Amino acid sequence: MKITITVDCTPEEARTFMGLPDLAALQQPVLQAMQEQLRQQMSSDPETAMKAWFGPGLQNLTDMQKAYWQQFFKSSAPASE
Repeated sequence: MKITITVDCTPEEARTFMGLPDLAALQQPVLQAMQEQLRQQMSSDPETAMKAWFGPGLQNLTDMQKAYWQQFFKSSAPASE
C-alpha cells in the first residue's frame, strides 16, 4: 500500500507549522555585513578579494585547468617519427 500526501505551503508557513523559529531577522544583518565587506574588497583589489573568499580552492582550480590544457595539447601534437 502506498499513500501520498501533498502539502502546498510556503517555507514560512511550513516553518510556523513545524514550530521552527524565523531567523530572517538574524540573517539579514549578517548578510548585509558580508555584502558590504565584499563590496569594499572588490573596489580596492579584486584579486585579493577573490583569494580571501575562495582561498586555496581558486589556485587549485587554476592548477587543474593548466594541467588539463597541457594534457590536451600533448595529445593533439603530431607524433614524431
